[in-house]
Amino acid sequence: MKSIAISGSVRQNVGKRDAKELRYQGLVPAVLYGGKEQTALAVSAADLKPVLYTADVVIVELNIDGQTKRAIVQDAQFHPLTDLVTHVDFLELFDDKEVSLNIPIKLTGTSPGVKMGGKLVQKLRNLRVKALPANLPQEIEVPMESLEVGKSYRVAQVQLENAKVLNNSDDTIVSVIMSRALRQAEQEAAKAAKGGKK
Repeated sequence: MKSIAISGSVRQNVGKRDAKELRYQGLVPAVLYGGKEQTALAVSAADLKPVLYTADVVIVELNIDGQTKRAIVQDAQFHPLTDLVTHVDFLELFDDKEVSLNIPIKLTGTSPGVKMGGKLVQKLRNLRVKALPANLPQEIEVPMESLEVGKSYRVAQVQLENAKVLNNSDDTIVSVIMSRALRQAEQEAAKAAKGGKK
């Protein structure tokens, strides 16, 4: 699991005017919760970029006024027009406390159905996983080698050690469907076969 160090400082004043002032200084208002008490803090917008603008799961080593806490980003709010981050919720991690996180899916191998001309349709890009921080996977690999045309890979087929997938087990992660070109080719082959029987 990747980890990135970020410095934060405790906010003394919490309010809209204070938040606006922070953003003007290139800082983002944030909250750290999950521990004994909730902490309002400010972190650098630039420091947040490698954490927020990535598909990877990143653990944040949050240095708050000299004290380091491990956390993950549980939620982030963005400005609707500028897309700049306006607020971040950090969840503090504890070795003995399970957390739920969205883990990205990585498709591996080659589908025989795609080689035949089928079309790959990926319905899910990540899965919600619950585990202790040490057991959280960086990504979930979904093998493609058994995917023929008309076959799907479902959530129920995902096997994780010491972690639980929270998505509906019947949900399809990826499937290979008949492409228009392949359907046309099959229809033409069937017509040709019928024509040959005359």
